[in-house]
Amino acid sequence: MVKSSRGLLCKAAALGNLTVVGSVAALWGVAACGSGQDVTPAGAVQRSQESRMPPWELPADPVKGAREAGLSVQPMEGAVKHFHSHMDIIVNGKPIPVAANLGVSTAEQVMSELHTHDASGVIHIEAFTTDKRYSLGQLFKEWEVRLDSTHLGGLTAAGKNVLRAYVNGNQVHGDPRTIELLPRQEIALVYGPAGELVDVPSTYTFPADLGEVLPAG
Repeated sequence: MVKSSRGLLCKAAALGNLTVVGSVAALWGVAACGSGQDVTPAGAVQRSQESRMPPWELPADPVKGAREAGLSVQPMEGAVKHFHSHMDIIVNGKPIPVAANLGVSTAEQVMSELHTHDASGVIHIEAFTTDKRYSLGQLFKEWEVRLDSTHLGGLTAAGKNVLRAYVNGNQVHGDPRTIELLPRQEIALVYGPAGELVDVPSTYTFPADLGEVLPAG
């Protein structure tokens, strides 16, 4: 499922609709929209935002970071393994949206096997093989936002501020880039004063129609 950013499909995407089609041309909306011209996604940033303050937008090239992270970028999503994780980002007690259409390029008519469709925080993993693993670090590389044990974009864990990572409500220590993305997983990155009380989510209610495919065993 892909949100097109062209013509009539762009209007449909703005209403939150996703189009399921069988051909590459229809998938990217070339015939439906009629313009035949590539566009830069609305809101895409034209310069590196690796060390910028939140919120972080969609990079001007949504798949450049994906390739650098070793992710497969193809005209169609993989169907061998298909699952979803969810991520919340909380900065000083306030939610920060995850950029929509990470890893989806209308200019090249391709998408990464690790991508987003909207700003809900749902991460889509649609792989071509069963043996590949995916990490949170790959998502942030794709997003072109710095992430390590002491940095989240331009935010630095120093002085009174800390950066904490949680998986299913349990704090995970060390480099958050190493967190493996797994089916129906809730990840939370929390930045702010060490003593700040934050309601860290431990679960997420995923839509029922995600069409997941998981290998047996």
